[in-house]
Amino acid sequence: MKISRTFWAVIAVGLIGAFAGCAPGGPGAQTETNRYTSAERLPERRAENGTTIVVGNPAASSTVHVYEDPRCPVVEEYERTGAKALQKLLLTGEIKAEYTFASFKDDRLGGDGSKRAVNALRAALDKGKFVEYHAVLFENQAAVESSGGFTTERLLRLAEEVPGLRGKAFDSAVRAMKYRSFVTVSQEAYQQTGDDPIGPGTPTIVVNGHNIDGGLYFANFDAKLFRLLVSDLHRNPGLWDVTYKPMKEKAEAEAAKS
Repeated sequence: MKISRTFWAVIAVGLIGAFAGCAPGGPGAQTETNRYTSAERLPERRAENGTTIVVGNPAASSTVHVYEDPRCPVVEEYERTGAKALQKLLLTGEIKAEYTFASFKDDRLGGDGSKRAVNALRAALDKGKFVEYHAVLFENQAAVESSGGFTTERLLRLAEEVPGLRGKAFDSAVRAMKYRSFVTVSQEAYQQTGDDPIGPGTPTIVVNGHNIDGGLYFANFDAKLFRLLVSDLHRNPGLWDVTYKPMKEKAEAEAAKS
């Protein structure tokens, strides 16, 4: 079922109007103070499960889990929109992000660009440069879906845009696919997410255990709305059952009629 952007725009206006009091900058909103001065200073590490990269304050009470395939153009759209809002929230230290990387686009379209990009991202983590390199890859994603364009040489050239990333260890890891096992187990973890045995699609965004899909999916691509939703679910978890879940179901029901 696909919900049109025109329909969702109406829902979005209603949401923003209804909950402006909970949103950053709205009436009664809490003042956000940044714990970190820039994205480059955000802590980053590999999770204990071995399949996920964690960014942000390890003690943050809320988590946004992001499932991405580097070749997916819809993920690139998310990175230009909702992800920009997420990054600002990470700086406050109240919310952390978890990234699990899929590589199914390689199997469906041919090539190995997704696998090589995931391997390179894992190598960047060793240098404490995951956040910066992740941003560079999606800023330069154009045309990689059909072409598999994340080649070894292109990944190395893009790494030059991140000060301090290139070096013998990183270059060797990228060329030799040092983290091939990480690529494999991350794809398996992605496939085990949700009810579909081949995986839920990318991007999949889960906020404190709540999948932002179906009638709420478009919120992932509206920076203002996404920040509102994440902030609401952080500050008042009960809003999912009383507000967002009913709104999601209503949007899906209305779309089914159209």
